[in-house]
Amino acid sequence: MISHKIFKKIKKDHKNYASWAIWAKERKEGKPTDNMGDLSIFDDKNITKHLKQLNPNIILVGLNISKEIREPLSNFHGSNGGAYKIRYAFRDSPYWGAYMTDILKGYVQPKAMKMMKHLKTEEGKILEKDNVEKFIVEIKDLGVKNPTIIAFGNDAHTILNRNIALKYKTIRLPHYSSRTNKEEYRSQVRSVLGF
Repeated sequence: MISHKIFKKIKKDHKNYASWAIWAKERKEGKPTDNMGDLSIFDDKNITKHLKQLNPNIILVGLNISKEIREPLSNFHGSNGGAYKIRYAFRDSPYWGAYMTDILKGYVQPKAMKMMKHLKTEEGKILEKDNVEKFIVEIKDLGVKNPTIIAFGNDAHTILNRNIALKYKTIRLPHYSSRTNKEEYRSQVRSVLGF
């Protein structure tokens, strides 16, 4: 659980790349992506009843945004892509409510291979260093000392290990955009995390 004050700070300072691993429920007979973009749970009038679900001690980390973020806290909450698999994998688990962010902030690139290639350039090395520093600030803003940091895919995990392995342990999950269905993805996630 976090305080309303910390939630507001995160929403204000990190709104364009951060979110929380809670989503509106999908309809029973609907598509797996139903209600993925419903951000009303983060509205001022609704958040108080959800604060107890938010867990800043678990941090889920992607590589970077694949498209511009227009709504605060909407990262990992769109109906496009495979983010619906995250909702399915973490529902009713100890990881529901985890903090979510990207290691590279504000850099739109839907192709991870291009992103990783860019990081090998001088400009890319500076980008990586600056963003790791921003990530450390995020951890401080969450008010946690020793969070469990879980990376989506090899690329985010590589960057985290390259920069923070001496201070924080990271766990690698398969990436949610992999060619698996939601049941297979949940099985893979639960196998790695042991729940």
